[in-house]
Amino acid sequence: MSKKISTAYSDPAPVYVPVDADFRLKDNAGEIAIDTNFASQNFWKDVLVRFFRKGGAVFGLIMIVVITLFAIIGPGMNEYTYSGQELSQKNLAPRVPGLENLGIFDGSETMRTTTGSMKVNNYEDKGLTDTYYWFGSDNFGRDIWTRTWSGARVSLIIAVAAALIDMIIGMSYGLISGYFGGKTDMVMQRILEIANGVPRLVIVTLLLLVLKPGMLTIIFALMLTEWVGMSRIARAEMLKLKEQEFVLASRTLGAGSFFIIFREVLPNIIGPIITQVMFSIPTAIFTEAFLSFVGLGIPVPQCSLGSLISEGFNSFTTHPFQIIPPIIVMALLMLSFNLVADGLREALDPKMKEM
Repeated sequence: MSKKISTAYSDPAPVYVPVDADFRLKDNAGEIAIDTNFASQNFWKDVLVRFFRKGGAVFGLIMIVVITLFAIIGPGMNEYTYSGQELSQKNLAPRVPGLENLGIFDGSETMRTTTGSMKVNNYEDKGLTDTYYWFGSDNFGRDIWTRTWSGARVSLIIAVAAALIDMIIGMSYGLISGYFGGKTDMVMQRILEIANGVPRLVIVTLLLLVLKPGMLTIIFALMLTEWVGMSRIARAEMLKLKEQEFVLASRTLGAGSFFIIFREVLPNIIGPIITQVMFSIPTAIFTEAFLSFVGLGIPVPQCSLGSLISEGFNSFTTHPFQIIPPIIVMALLMLSFNLVADGLREALDPKMKEM
């Protein structure tokens, strides 16, 4: 309420003096109509929601998890080792307990000769009634199940390690080149063109001929050749963001160059970086398999998927079951990583949110 003060002199009009009751806050939350559900949505939660809506990406993720679990526990699921040889049990077809009663995976195989085809069972011919090789045995009597999952473990370690190292090298190189620009960018890009101009196979082959073949040598060889693509993506993103307002604000407040590069710009390009890493893993798996296939990979008695395919290729016409397991595992790995990478690319891109 207001108090009315009358004046007895010149102005008969009342004068109102405001009091505290005349002022109150207006509750207009209902008029603003803010979508609280959308406003509180976390970016990474939104990414996960969009990712798991992609059936192919979910299938790829499940297959990667399953193959990784088998690569960890698979070699220890029976009494065989990846290097143990038993020449009296060589070239045995797959035989699985329980399934043999159904007429499948019972140890029999069809042999094709010049006179025709015939079905043989070497388990019965050799009296191996209690012997089981789930994926069969190779021409040295080694268990293909154990060697397949041991090879998958080696290939996964090489591919993931090489991809992560390439991410660090290529990402840092591209970000620094794009941020400083000018002569620095020109010199760094000429170096990159020279490195990209030499065929990767030549670099890897010469390096493996000089150094001792092994897992670390292959990782080092892939590290020298696979960082170019990551560098170009990081440089392009830096050129797009380095003139944005938040970068100019950090520079105005006195932030150093490397602080701006790795603390301001890098978090904003983490989506393309993750996607490129996921695409580079199947490339590394294929490169390692190719090197092992041509004899420049993992030395015996160790094995990888490429070396197993190379060994199975020599017996493909007589015992085709020896090459099928490593081919299927490698194909599923490469397909799954590509599906996951494609799903992440769509989930991390805000422009594709409504698609």
